[in-house]
Amino acid sequence: MNSEPGFRISYLRIRFSLISVGAGLLVLSIGAKPKWFGWDNAPVVGFVQIAVFLVGLGLICVGGYIGLSALWGKEQRSIVADIGSRLIGTGYVIAVFAGMADVFGMGAQTLPDNPYFGPLQASGVFIGQCFIAVGLLMLIPYHLHLSKTTD
Repeated sequence: MNSEPGFRISYLRIRFSLISVGAGLLVLSIGAKPKWFGWDNAPVVGFVQIAVFLVGLGLICVGGYIGLSALWGKEQRSIVADIGSRLIGTGYVIAVFAGMADVFGMGAQTLPDNPYFGPLQASGVFIGQCFIAVGLLMLIPYHLHLSKTTD
């Protein structure tokens, strides 16, 4: 733990973030691969499956953001960390829009047909997840750990 004055890590926020990320991973797994849990009834990925794994991805984003923000303590975040937090949100919006493209009327299938989660939607969700990962990496307070190694 850092001995600088004003530095305090909120362990309650970190616990909440770990629980949120774990629950999000479980929900994302249920939505992406319901067959793992014996719940697969449809041969295609439908609206409910897409919505469930996007909710799981949202829980992972919120948990990661809260946990990494807690690592900053009371110290002001850097510009890179602020950009990272915005990248997390942007990546989630990209993933939701790509995953729900058919529901929004921008995909290959239009309503009232069943939404189709095809390779283009999967690529869009993957691109959104890459933005989220880069944003989470930018939110890590590297300077706190680098100052310990140079002392």
